[in-house]
Amino acid sequence: MRTLKIGLGVIGALFPIVYCGGLLYYFIHISGSVQEAADIGLGPTLLGLAAVGLLFCVLLVVRIVWIFVGQRPHGSGGRGGPNASTHEGEGEFDADAVVARYMARRPAEATASPAAPPAPERGGPAIRPSFGRKIR
Repeated sequence: MRTLKIGLGVIGALFPIVYCGGLLYYFIHISGSVQEAADIGLGPTLLGLAAVGLLFCVLLVVRIVWIFVGQRPHGSGGRGGPNASTHEGEGEFDADAVVARYMARRPAEATASPAAPPAPERGGPAIRPSFGRKIR
């Protein structure tokens, strides 16, 4: 499955290069030469197509380099299958440690209970905190 994904990624990176190159070839072939294409006003178009095509070539090279650099032997504990062994502590997430760090950094005042509403005056109804419309 991974090989199929890599292959489709490379083909997807090749498609815009072939498209830009095809348009560049078409415009040069129709006009006869680069000089004649520039004379009829296609110079900026040819320059833009060449620049965009080169940018897509750079992306293709980066993708290919990523494929070769990202490959590891199966015994290294990296991208092996479900039977690949992992080193101690590598690739594991310890939720308890994260919660413990959060609780240790949390300010002490945040753990105290929120302040109680003020006591009502004698004879008056209790003031209830509310959000939105006033309660009568």
